This record gives sequence, structure tokens and C-alpha cells, in this order.
Amino acid sequence: MIKPPFSPSPRTDAGLFFLRLTGCLLLLSVHGLPKVFHFSEELTRIEDPFGLGPYMSLLPAIFAEVVCPIFILAGVFTSAACLPVIGVLLVAMVFVHPDWSMAEGQFGWLLLIIFTTLAITGPGRWRLAVATRSEVQHGAG
Repeated sequence: MIKPPFSPSPRTDAGLFFLRLTGCLLLLSVHGLPKVFHFSEELTRIEDPFGLGPYMSLLPAIFAEVVCPIFILAGVFTSAACLPVIGVLLVAMVFVHPDWSMAEGQFGWLLLIIFTTLAITGPGRWRLAVATRSEVQHGAG
């Protein structure tokens, strides 16, 4: 097996796992799960920056704040799963709350930093294994 030019250290993998764990738990507990558990109430409160209606504003937010963090936490399709999270955070920060100061929006900006970092780096080696096509063909593993 050919080694990549850069092999992350166990500390790097631990750091990426910690970033995934804490970022996902924060996103789920503060934003995602409350939207699911109080769905009807959220429909009356959700911002609708593009005029699509409450359902079409709430459903993508739930996908990005509940479904995607589960994939990210598991380390499965991490970079792809970060993209909807980043999109929802950018919509919130740029279109829904453009009048917020940096202090008022710091939680959103920090989440944006966390999930953009994970989109760039990927999950690290501490993740659930997903067999690649070459591993299946060659029986590696």
C-alpha cells in the first residue's frame, strides 16, 4: 500500500474527532433537535428570507442541523455533509441576521469556522469505516 505524503498523527485524528463531536453536539442541541421537537411552533417562527414559505425554510434547516451532523459525527461523507450546514449558517448570518454585531453572531460564526474546517480537512482516521470501491475489489482491510 502506498502511503500518502502526509500521514496525520494520532493527535491530529483526536483533534478532528473532538471538533466533529463538539461541533455536532452543539449544532444538534442548540438548533437541530429543538426544531424537530417543536416543529409546529418553529413553523410559526422560522425566518423566510427567500419567500419560499415556512416548510421550505424549515425542512432544509432540519436536514442541515440534524441529518448532516449525524453523518459528520460518524465521519461518513464528512466534507459533503458539511456543505448544507455551511449553507444554512451563511444564510442565517448573511440574509437573516445581517444587522447582528460580531458579538451577537459569534456562535454562528464559530459554527461556520468549525464546519468549514471539517469540510476542508475531512474527518480524520477516527471514524466509521466505509469500504471504498478499491478495498472491496481487492479485499483490503
